[in-house]
Amino acid sequence: MRTAFRWSLGFAAIMSAAAIAQPITTEVEAVRETPQIDSTTTTQDVKYKQDDYGRMTVPVHVAGRGPYRFLVDTGADRTSVSTAMAAQLQMTPGKMARLHSITGTSSVSTANVRQMVLSKDRVRSFEAALLEAGDMGADGILGVDSLRSQRVTFDFKKQLISIVPSARPIYRDEKEAIVVRGQLKRGHLIISRAMVDGQPTVIVLDTGAEISMGNEALRRKLESRGRLRNPERVSMTSVTGDKLLGDAYFVKEIEIGGLTMRKLGIFFSDTQTFRTLGLEDKPAMLLGMNAMRAFDRVSIDFETKKLRVLMPEHGMNGGAAVAAGR
Repeated sequence: MRTAFRWSLGFAAIMSAAAIAQPITTEVEAVRETPQIDSTTTTQDVKYKQDDYGRMTVPVHVAGRGPYRFLVDTGADRTSVSTAMAAQLQMTPGKMARLHSITGTSSVSTANVRQMVLSKDRVRSFEAALLEAGDMGADGILGVDSLRSQRVTFDFKKQLISIVPSARPIYRDEKEAIVVRGQLKRGHLIISRAMVDGQPTVIVLDTGAEISMGNEALRRKLESRGRLRNPERVSMTSVTGDKLLGDAYFVKEIEIGGLTMRKLGIFFSDTQTFRTLGLEDKPAMLLGMNAMRAFDRVSIDFETKKLRVLMPEHGMNGGAAVAAGR
């Protein structure tokens, strides 16, 4: 079963149409080794594709076959492939690993991927988690294990993804972008100084989450101030096929560095992701793609721990309203 969000027609009509379904961040631990990608790896201007649910995929060749469609998830610790692909390509089984999804922790099988090619660049042998294609909604997931010294740029106007070494010069017009500094925790880029409707909040950047997600600590703080009204009950399905229930609200304003975002939809639930990051007891949220798509371009630099965003010309780009400063 594909990852899905289900809510009443009234709330769905207000939200971006792309926020109906998207695989949620997956983290895999205890695998034997990571893909051999270093600061020389370059994948520039790969055309991504969006299906009817807004999933963002890129073409990838695996073991000389393909192309296969892989979801791009900068919140996923490890790259994953489908069980069907592993069988088709006769991949060698690997060790068992722990997988953290929004619904909990489970044990999954892994398989050895002999070679993976994105654009002109090759990733040598590594172990990938095995998931069902129907649950992922794609043939695989590209995770941050190959991005630790890289800068990933999502150009929403041109529908392009660029992955280059952090030291590579940035786009000329990106020099005018707003830059927010963060820190890394378990591969995630985290911004510790942000505000959600006046409440200090830790922000985790997660392009694998189609809708932004808040934890229960943030929800309690906002409810105590009367900030949350008119909830919609939501059913969400993770990449493991498990379901999670929660409530979706609009928040009035989010401040991150020199950015202000207004009227953003957030799903609140007690998800495993926050416990994995040690953020279950402090207000925190995952900033998902319904927020990212409000900008013309978003760059996440894992080496320098920086988020860069290029503002849309009219302050709106299919998502939340955004502005520079207040």
